Amino acid sequence: MLKTLRFEQPDRPPHFETMFELEYEAFGLRFPDRHSWAGMSAGQKDRAIGQCMEIYQRIVERYQWDALAVYWPWSDPDGVRAARKTFGDSILIGSIVGDSIWSIENIKDWTEFAIELKEEPENIHASTREKTRHAIAKFDRLAEAGADFVHLVNDVAYNTGPFVSPADFREFMLPYLAEQVAHIRQRGMIPFVHTDGNIMPILDDYLSLGAACFQSVDPMAGMDIAEVKRRCYGRMALMGNVQCSLLQEGPDEAIRQSALYCLENASPGGGYIFGTSNTIFPGMPLRNYEYMLEVFREFCARHAPSALGSLNARSKPEPLQG
Repeated sequence: MLKTLRFEQPDRPPHFETMFELEYEAFGLRFPDRHSWAGMSAGQKDRAIGQCMEIYQRIVERYQWDALAVYWPWSDPDGVRAARKTFGDSILIGSIVGDSIWSIENIKDWTEFAIELKEEPENIHASTREKTRHAIAKFDRLAEAGADFVHLVNDVAYNTGPFVSPADFREFMLPYLAEQVAHIRQRGMIPFVHTDGNIMPILDDYLSLGAACFQSVDPMAGMDIAEVKRRCYGRMALMGNVQCSLLQEGPDEAIRQSALYCLENASPGGGYIFGTSNTIFPGMPLRNYEYMLEVFREFCARHAPSALGSLNARSKPEPLQG
């Protein structure tokens, strides 16, 4: 993981997913209900976290993940501490933080948002400053818990492009996102950023953030990972791009073509983490994800004969600098 984030050629591309929600299909186990965490006592929470760790161990072992962004419990330092205790330094451990800027998924009243954006911009700035304050407090707690990285998730684009104009993105979202990325780095963690959709009109803005890695690279929105890699190489690594709609519907040959396009165009020279264009979400056929990994293993064996052996060699490189 760290080698590829430094744009050095690893023995094989690393792999993990932001979320894996087929735990019942894979292991006959279930994560605690996502809505149950807030009402738990301390003892109940400890038991629930233990339940999560059992599932995470199975995921990491079966699918040979090189990192884990603890998603249940969400943005929770207790989950990070438990994962650090469970996995030690064998993989990178992180967490996910969302709603840190105005984004598609957290706008409830679009009319009100549009009016404020144009008629009362100071309100948008004030609310985004508050979102940033809350996010930074989360980053600090995650750093104290031993997180290696933070994955900032804010969807700012549709398939057709950003949800606000590039100019508005640069005024109302970009400065705050940049402040958050800088704070993550200041706390010694690695900043990952996520959005779905087509961000080609604002790709240079994302490059300016100083993030270590951009996740999704949404092919359904026309994000060509070959072109994105060309523009980002040496400045921001990429993760994802295996098309989720194909993982949902198939056929196998289309999954193979999507996976190989990512691997052949994005993995040379490091700077690429193999993964889907979103997450392993409920309803996706488990065998399709496992087939994607079969293609991945074949690629690794073909391009680096020692790579399959390295799947089990989990020594941790020197920390990523800067």
